[in-house]
Amino acid sequence: MQGQKAAPNFPIYIENIYRAKHGSDSGVYDAQGRFVPEKFEDIFLKHAHSNPDSLTSDELDEMLKANRIPKDTTGSFAGWTEWKVLYSLGKDEHGLLHKETVRAVFDGSLFEQLEKNASRRMN
Repeated sequence: MQGQKAAPNFPIYIENIYRAKHGSDSGVYDAQGRFVPEKFEDIFLKHAHSNPDSLTSDELDEMLKANRIPKDTTGSFAGWTEWKVLYSLGKDEHGLLHKETVRAVFDGSLFEQLEKNASRRMN
């Protein structure tokens, strides 16, 4: 159950994602927490140069720079942290962060997928 205190397993409640909105973000969620498909697609249309459905580390850095609002240190740092953690967790063996992996963050299924993948590797 969702409470006021931080849970030790750091659950992410998608219905409350708008509360974590900050400056210098991608705009994939609007101010009411609604997913904006056009903004999601824009990430890849504008920044995925080597492969239309994935981002390299350099392309991710390009996106973060493009999203940066001047003098928005907190928002820029938040965006950088979120995306770099995602890249670290979600990149494939070729260093590509795939569109479906990014989509899984926004629909809330990424961590379930990571757990399934880890279980498969262990068995």
